[in-house]
Formats: sequence, C-alpha cells, structure tokens
Amino acid sequence: MAELDERALGARIREARERAALKQGELGALVGLERTAVNKIEGGVRKVTALELSDIASVLGVRMSSFLADPVPALVSHRSSQGLDTADSKIDRLLASIAADVEFVHSLAAEELGLPADEGETLQRPSTLADADHLALQVRDLLGMDARSPLHDLVDRTASIGLLTFSRDLGVDTADAGTILLRHGAVSLVNSRNKVGRRRLALAHELGHYLVADEYTIDWRVTDLPSGGDIESRLDRFARALLLPEPGLTAAWDQHRARDLRETAVVLASEFRVDMATLARRLEELSLVDRDGAFLIRGTTTTRADIVDLGLFVPMDLEGTSLPLPYQKAVLRAFRDEQISQERALELLHDTFAEDDLPSLRPRREDEIWNFVS
Repeated sequence: MAELDERALGARIREARERAALKQGELGALVGLERTAVNKIEGGVRKVTALELSDIASVLGVRMSSFLADPVPALVSHRSSQGLDTADSKIDRLLASIAADVEFVHSLAAEELGLPADEGETLQRPSTLADADHLALQVRDLLGMDARSPLHDLVDRTASIGLLTFSRDLGVDTADAGTILLRHGAVSLVNSRNKVGRRRLALAHELGHYLVADEYTIDWRVTDLPSGGDIESRLDRFARALLLPEPGLTAAWDQHRARDLRETAVVLASEFRVDMATLARRLEELSLVDRDGAFLIRGTTTTRADIVDLGLFVPMDLEGTSLPLPYQKAVLRAFRDEQISQERALELLHDTFAEDDLPSLRPRREDEIWNFVS
C-alpha cells in the first residue's frame, strides 16, 4: 500500500460520499460533524481521527480499510468511466467490499487462496452463437469436465481457475450477479434471492465474463435477451451450453423421453441442476422440443412429491450468504498465524462463523513477548 496523505485520504472519502449520493452537510449530520469540517477533511486541510473515519465508513456502507488500501485497478477504471455523479448500487458496494477483502486476505495467505500468479490465457470473446457453443466446450475442458457430464460442483471448479464466488441475498428486482477482475483472479457476487437454477446460470454467465477478461460487469438479468444480439446474450448461450452440454442433454433426453414431458423436464432439471426456463430454452435450441413443449416446461414447477417420488437431489449452491472454500481457508490461516484478530476474522467471514467456530490459538509463553519488542 502506498503512503497515504491527508489529501489522498480526503479524496477517497469524497468519492465514497458521492457514490453514496450524499451531500457534505448530509454526511456531516449523520456522523456529528459540521459541513465545513467535512469539506476540510475532503480537501485534505483537516485531519480525520480514526473514530471519525470509522463513523464515516459506517454511514457510507463501506469498510474503513477501503479508505486506506489502494483499490483494484478494474474498480478504479469502472468508477472513472461512470463519473463521480453516479451513485453506487447495492451490488456495486458489496462487490467493491468483497474485492477489497479478497485482496487483503491474498496479501496474508496467498497459498491457501490459490489465485493464479499471472493473468493466464484470455479466451476469445464469442461473436456468434456457434462461438458461444465452442467456448463452452473449451471451458469444460479447462474445468476438467468431459463434454457430457452435469457440472455439479460449479463453485469449486470455477475457484480452481481463479474465480472466487460469493453469494448474498440482494433482494428482488435487482441484479443477478456481478464480477470484478483482481490483480490476481477475480471475484463474483451472485444474488441468492433467486432460485438455485438461476443462481447457477448467473455464475456460469459470470465465468464467461471472467475468461474473456471483462474488467467489471454487473448483470441485472440473465436469460431475458433474445439469442445472438449482443455479448450478453451470447454469454447467456455460453452459460446454457456449459450447464446443459448437447451430448449429455441429448443422451439424457433419450433416456427419459418415455416419461411424459412434465416428468422428463423435472428429472432433467434436477440432473443438470438448472431452472425450468433455462432447460426449456436449451431443449428448444437443440430442437428437442417445439415452442409448445418449451412453453409447457417453463410453466412446470418441481413439487415436494416429485422430489420424494423420483428420488431427486435438491442442491444448495450459493444459498444465503456463502463464501468460497479457498477464501475461508485463507482467512482461518491468517487467524491461526495471528495476522488478524478474532473480530477481523469474523468480519472477513461475513458473519457466517461464530466465535466458537474459529480454531483455538496456541497458548503463548510469558517470555514470547520479547519477540515483539526490539
């Protein structure tokens, strides 16, 4: 981290305030400061105390550390392109916070985090639907998958190539997911308010953004665009082809087609862990059903009776607040090595751990204090 003077710190506070769509007087009222004091802090004329900085961070919905650490280049580039008069959305703020957390943890426990040491190969951006299908085959090979099998462990496999995926309930009528490139690897945030099939489709879509090296993306909806029109619709096609590979889906369709259409759809959606809308669209793309059949499948709901009668598996991918396993291991390593406090560890683990869940630290001998005094 570069040396940070009052002027640079003030500029970061001003940018965070403007992204939160607050005026200086409004921020001052919320933290107990006069507007003139906020103005002087942002101009680098007046120093800000640690307690004041903590209060400012809390009001603006950011981590205090975000004022002190250099933001990742992709975030700087994105914000520069947006302009200072653009307020951050909820997912923008969370994604920026998660990116800062991952960068911090990487500085402490890079080996456990397992992010790539270099940028790696950027795959070609699909310009046609055929390109999108080909990209899905390439990525399956990259993930160590054959061309037929359902991709069940999507979160773990994407982590193995440098994309760490977090989930959080962002509420209804908001973004499905977002992704930001880091100095090493990338992070995605998926809206866990959606059903599991849609969450997995959103992650597959974000994986496409990561592999074609899109610096910063917020996807407000997946699957809602007509095929082929732009890069987003082609990445939707890529995501469907990744989760529902033609050879595997065709074989499964032939295996179960003796059932009625509704039951076949329920079994296939469970086997490939996709939502009905995604399944219907992919079956129609592959000419396995006609428009009427696709319409019927879209209206199908898997019931508890289906789960019991057909022995279906109910996945829990990206449910609630979830953190990728390498990230959890890296935070615990930093805690065991006493590089971070218990409070900081719990904060970095996004309150998915309680105090009792953390490992016990080794007892210290009284004479060890001299190791910290010079």
